[in-house]
Amino acid sequence: MKFPPFPVRLSALFLLSLLFLQASVPAAFPREHWVSTGTNGRLVYATDTLGNRIPDFSNCGYEGGGVTLPSVPVKATVSPVLGDAGERIQAAINEVSKLPLDSKGFRGAILLRKGTYNVAGEIRIVADGVILRGEGQGDEGTRIVATGTTQRSLILLGSQDREKVSGDNIIRIPIADNYVPVGASSFVVGNTRALHVGDAVIVHRPSTEAWIRELGMDRIPQNNQNTVVQWKPGSKDLDFLRRITAIKGDTVSIDAPICCALDRAYGGGELLAGITQHAVRHVGVENLSGDSEYQNPVDEAHAWTFIKILSVRDSWVRDVTSKHFGYSCVDVGKSASAITVQDCTCLDPVSIITGSRRYSFALDGQLTLVLRCHARNGRHDFVMHAVAAGPNAFVDCTAELAHSDTGPHHRWSVGVLYDGLVIRGAKDTRGSGSIDIVNRGALGTGHGWAGANQVLWNCTAESIKVDQPPTAQNWAIGCIAPIMEGNAYWESKGTPVLPRSLYRAQLEERLGKAVTDAVLGRKS
Repeated sequence: MKFPPFPVRLSALFLLSLLFLQASVPAAFPREHWVSTGTNGRLVYATDTLGNRIPDFSNCGYEGGGVTLPSVPVKATVSPVLGDAGERIQAAINEVSKLPLDSKGFRGAILLRKGTYNVAGEIRIVADGVILRGEGQGDEGTRIVATGTTQRSLILLGSQDREKVSGDNIIRIPIADNYVPVGASSFVVGNTRALHVGDAVIVHRPSTEAWIRELGMDRIPQNNQNTVVQWKPGSKDLDFLRRITAIKGDTVSIDAPICCALDRAYGGGELLAGITQHAVRHVGVENLSGDSEYQNPVDEAHAWTFIKILSVRDSWVRDVTSKHFGYSCVDVGKSASAITVQDCTCLDPVSIITGSRRYSFALDGQLTLVLRCHARNGRHDFVMHAVAAGPNAFVDCTAELAHSDTGPHHRWSVGVLYDGLVIRGAKDTRGSGSIDIVNRGALGTGHGWAGANQVLWNCTAESIKVDQPPTAQNWAIGCIAPIMEGNAYWESKGTPVLPRSLYRAQLEERLGKAVTDAVLGRKS
C-alpha cells in the first residue's frame, strides 16, 4: 500500500470527525497531529497543556531495544530418544548452566537435533546466558511434545513469579515536581546524593484513594455473579524499573519514559534507589516448535502454556511455533523486562472458548517487544495483564479467527503501542476480531479501566473501540475498521498515516537507519 505524503491527511471524513471531537475531547488536548515529521525529517510530538505526549516506545525489546539478537555458540547437543526426553534435555541445560559466562554474558546454547521430544514435566532455564535452540519449527524440525494431563507451562525461563527487588539500604526519594507528564524521561528529586549514573532505580507511582475515586473504580456496578471487587488504595501502584542515564543538579534522567503521569494531587511519586535486582539475564528459546497432547477439542487436562517468562530480563524468544496449548504461546510475567518475542506463531489452542483461556501472546512486564507474531483461533491474542507499567509494544502482528478482542484486558496497564496490527475475527463468535481499550466495568471480578496512555497506530480490525479514561488518554491514529467508536483521540480514521510504523521511526531516530534495519529487517 502506498501512503500519501504526511501533510496530506485531512479528508472530508477526518474534518467532520474533528468537529465531533471538539465536543467530546477536553480542551487540554491539541487539534494537531500528536506525532508528525518535521521539515528536518525528525519526529515532532504534540503535547497537551500539562506536557503529556505519546511516549517513545523504542526502548522496548532485548537490551532496551535496538540490539540485534545474538547467535550463541552451541555447547551441548541432544538427540531424540524413545520415551520421555525431559530429563535428558534438563541435564544438558544443567551442564551448560555450570559453564563460565563469556565476555558477552553467555554460557552457551543447547541444540536439540531434528525430531520429536516427548516431555511429561517441565523444562527450566534458571541460569544466566543459556539458550535452548532447535533445528526448525516445521514437521521436519525440532518438536517438543507436552505429554500427560497436567495443566502447566512446558518451558520456564527464570525461577520466580515476581522479581525480588531488595537492598539493605533502599532509599525512597520524593519526586519534587508537582506534575511529571506521560512520556517524560526526566524529573526533579529532593536530593541526588545517593544516586549515580547507571544505577537501577524504580519510579513508583501510588494508587491513592483520591485517584481511584476520580476514575470511579471504587463504585464499579456489581455484576450478576456478585463477584466485583472495588479497587483499593495501593492495589494499582505502578513501578517503572529504569536505569539512570544522567544527573544534572537535582534533575534525574532515565533510560525510558514513564507511562502514567505523576500528579501530586493523586500522590505524586518517588524514586527508589539502592535496589538490587534478582533476575536471570541473557536466556532464550529459538527455532523450534511445541505441541500439547489432548483428548478432544474442548479438553483442558493438558499443557497450558508453551513458554512462560518469569523473573528474566534482556532475553528473547524467536522463531517458535506452539500448537494446541490451552493458554499461551509466550506469557511474559510481571517481573520480566527488556524481552523480545519475535517471529513466533500460536496455532489452534485446545480449550473451551471462555475466560482465562487462549491469550496467545500475553504481557505483564515492561519494555517488551512482540514483533511479527501471528495467532490463529485465539481469544485475546495480543493482550496486556493488569497494572503492567510499560512501555510495551506489539509491532506488525496478525491474528486470524480471533474469538475475542486484542488490547489491555483489565485494571490499568499503561504505555502500550499496537503498531500495524491486523486482527481478523472468527465469524461465528460475536464481537470477535476487535481491538478494545475501554472501561470493562463489571466484567470478571471488576476489570474496570483496562488501559491508559495506549496507542493504536495504523491498525486494522473488525471493530475498534477506544475510550479516554479520567486523568489519562488513549490514541487511535491511522486505523481502519468497519466500526470505529469511543471518545479517545482519533486521527485519520480509515486512512493510514506516515510513518508506517511508529516503533521503527522512533528506533531509527534514536539509533539510526543502519541499526534499525539490522534489528528489524529492511523496510519493505
